[in-house]
Amino acid sequence: MSARNDPRPFAALTPDAVLDAAEAAGLEPDGHVFALNSYENRVYRLGRNDAPPVVVKFYRTGRWSDEQILEEHAFALELAAAEISVVAPLRLGDSTLYHGSGVRMAAFPLQPGGAPDLDQPEARELLGRTLGRIHAIGALRTFAYRPSLAGERLGSQARATVLASGQLPQHMRESYARISAELLQQIDAADIGACRRIRLHGDCHLGNILWQPSGPVFVDLDDCLNGPAIQDLWMFLAGNPDEQRRQWVELLAGYERFANFDHSQLRLVEVLRAVRMLNHAAWIAERWADPAFPRAFPWFGEARFWEQHVNDLAEQASVLIGGSC
Repeated sequence: MSARNDPRPFAALTPDAVLDAAEAAGLEPDGHVFALNSYENRVYRLGRNDAPPVVVKFYRTGRWSDEQILEEHAFALELAAAEISVVAPLRLGDSTLYHGSGVRMAAFPLQPGGAPDLDQPEARELLGRTLGRIHAIGALRTFAYRPSLAGERLGSQARATVLASGQLPQHMRESYARISAELLQQIDAADIGACRRIRLHGDCHLGNILWQPSGPVFVDLDDCLNGPAIQDLWMFLAGNPDEQRRQWVELLAGYERFANFDHSQLRLVEVLRAVRMLNHAAWIAERWADPAFPRAFPWFGEARFWEQHVNDLAEQASVLIGGSC
């Protein structure tokens, strides 16, 4: 079995192993370790002797190369150097990526903050300003090692993963195969690759933002990639069309103070929603053997989830056919 497909990649990551790695990396742990919510990697709050606590992240084997992780770190540090509110990695010796005892680890300052409430006055405009600043830096060059939002990442690999996973109930296979194929045709026709690509956060949603009195702080650039600017914006729109239009005006009022936005990318909002729907289901299916996933997504193994998922894909295909994107 390859490291990439190891069903229990963190089986050996006991509390003692976390402390040993932190000690070897020079973090001087005080013995206090608290697991934080994370599925793709493993993340812990680590107490330290005579120093502020930090967050340590252990990377899933086989997902990213060292070059890709270091490029993520460099982007975060570049943003932080421009005084943009992101949580950037700390140096561990001569690098931001520690290797030892079969693990790869990074450490980050523990950042206070609460859950964002975008219905507060000027919150979306403030969020837009920060995203505009991130994209102004992101547009200076593209990633050399990180992926781009193109090709198999637009849903075709996700479809293949679901069909091969064994998670899809037999009575739903034909419907899923047909509807997902139709959706992929519509995604392909949208020609996302024709848009200008910049460096993006990549997984920009409320769960990856801490809110402080001064505004948003962006965390977890683990999915950063090259892609169109709208990829970091569309998930902040919710509600009926009128509500989304109002939200977009507020978001863009802040964004365009620091970065230009190609308004033709608005046609991609529903296309990118379709891509995320396909990819999210495939992500869980691919990781199902990891014990963390059945605990976090117990409904995923039920037939009713797949029935609803296929219905949702069919509705999304109708939205795209209707030209609502």
